[in-house]
Amino acid sequence: MGTGKRGLIATAVAVVCAVTVLAAPGTAFANPTPSPTPGAVAPAKDLEAVRKKLDRLYRAAGRATDEYNAADEKADKQSAEVVALAKKIVKGQDELRKLKDRAGAAAAAQYRGGGLPPEAHLVLSDDPQDFLDGAGRVREGHHATKGLLGELTRTQEDLEQYAKDASAQLKKLEAGRKAKAAAQKKIEKQIAQAEKLESELQKEEQERLAELEKEAADKAQTAWLDSGILEEIDGKASAQGKKAVKYATAQIGKPYQWGAEGPRTYDCSGLTSQAWISAGRGIPRTSQEQWKRLRHIDIQDMRPGDLIIYFADASHVAMYIGDGAIVHAPRPGRTVTIAGAGTMPILGVVRPDAGAGAN
Repeated sequence: MGTGKRGLIATAVAVVCAVTVLAAPGTAFANPTPSPTPGAVAPAKDLEAVRKKLDRLYRAAGRATDEYNAADEKADKQSAEVVALAKKIVKGQDELRKLKDRAGAAAAAQYRGGGLPPEAHLVLSDDPQDFLDGAGRVREGHHATKGLLGELTRTQEDLEQYAKDASAQLKKLEAGRKAKAAAQKKIEKQIAQAEKLESELQKEEQERLAELEKEAADKAQTAWLDSGILEEIDGKASAQGKKAVKYATAQIGKPYQWGAEGPRTYDCSGLTSQAWISAGRGIPRTSQEQWKRLRHIDIQDMRPGDLIIYFADASHVAMYIGDGAIVHAPRPGRTVTIAGAGTMPILGVVRPDAGAGAN
């Protein structure tokens, strides 16, 4: 957030306060993993258990990342609303000062006129026409004063409403910041546990673990392809879809970082959302919102540029690029890469440019 926005939010807080009065969980520890015997390679069965545990930890980090991104997106929206309200309050206060100055001037004029009733002015006037002219001006003055008082009241009411709205938005903003901080703690905890688990493996075990991960992915992809689904998928990318695929594949090799939207690092939904922004179409920031708000497509109708949502909780997203392949930002410790579309459990497919024809 830029210093200008922070300054406006600070101003909003101060203005709201000036206008109206605003209105330990236990720590869980994982069972320590026994240190392997130096030089010995853990049995494949044990490493398979390690692989599954790492997968669970990184998936939990992925879910927390979606929570973090959602809270971050809400905070940005609420900050913008607070800034807009701050501007309205400042403008309203300026208008109120001007109205009060006009009211003061009107009161002073009445005082200078002695505040005499029209009958007295008639008695004191040598010329009846002068009196009639003056009486007309008095009536106009009364109407103007009445209008001025009404405008003063409306402006004051507007200011009070702006203050209430700003107060509510500030409370939401604070709640969002707390949610964001809680999600960040979850992410860091899960990643720290995973990194600790991996660091305890010997070099040979790490190499074998990588092989097991590849074997599991290959097995899942083979099962997906053996279903014959790829024979039914022959959709052609739209013009925007081609641009999105071009952007996403150009990021291959860049590191995964939770909460990141590029250009140097990405998380899974940061990659897909930025790819589609580059193609001229804004989409929701998180994989869960992409699943909720974008048009669902039957998998056999999938085309390059469409987004595949993974796992029952919609915690991961990738972009389909054709020929049974996806490009995605997998998890911490990995880079943006190409993988098989069936390497993870597919929840469904969504299309950001629904309605656009294929080329």
